[in-house]
Amino acid sequence: MPSLLLGAAALGLIAGLCAGYQIQAGREPTQLPPLSQPRLEQTAGEASAPLPVARDRKVKTDGDLRRLLLKKPDGARAAEFPGEDGWMSLAQLAETYNDPAGGYGWLLEAEFRRAAAVAWIEGGTRSVEVRLLQFRQEEVLGARDEAEDSYGWAGRDSDAESWAIPGTGDGKAYTYRRPRSSDGVSVYEAEAHAWRGDVSVQIWINDTKPIPKKAIVDLAKRQMERL
Repeated sequence: MPSLLLGAAALGLIAGLCAGYQIQAGREPTQLPPLSQPRLEQTAGEASAPLPVARDRKVKTDGDLRRLLLKKPDGARAAEFPGEDGWMSLAQLAETYNDPAGGYGWLLEAEFRRAAAVAWIEGGTRSVEVRLLQFRQEEVLGARDEAEDSYGWAGRDSDAESWAIPGTGDGKAYTYRRPRSSDGVSVYEAEAHAWRGDVSVQIWINDTKPIPKKAIVDLAKRQMERL
């Protein structure tokens, strides 16, 4: 019985298809639009010019990162820093952390790419170091994370006063009211941290005299203007 039902169903399907074909064949042909369409003319006009290098941040930061560092002021002398020819390797940068092993691992997780630095001594007692840290930023925003982590560490000191860096979203500069002892000498400190795109900025000033807010804020502002 099942085979007879399947056979009847198949015959019914074939008959329906034939009937449908006969109905369609008896109708007037439908006029479809031609496949070819008139060519659309492009409006006249010049293509947009590429952004100048000064405005295209990707071009700037993918070049020689050292060129974006502040220049040593006239009259200042170069100072040593943990790097070579203006560059700092991942290992050299990690050695500047309180916990080098932890710093090394953190930088790897933050997708560290490279770092450039410059340092100088001015006025006989004031030392300045500026670093630019660049991150790949494929999975995480390393530049932002590095800056925010630095805000946390600098702000933990109850002796710190913080100041906003003009022209940045959340960049901060810090001065410390009391000096710290370094090799038997009382040293005042100031630092600044900010980020833009895939680059974070670190700045330190040390002096035997108190460091005014203007000194660290203006230095940070000028460095950010170069990014």
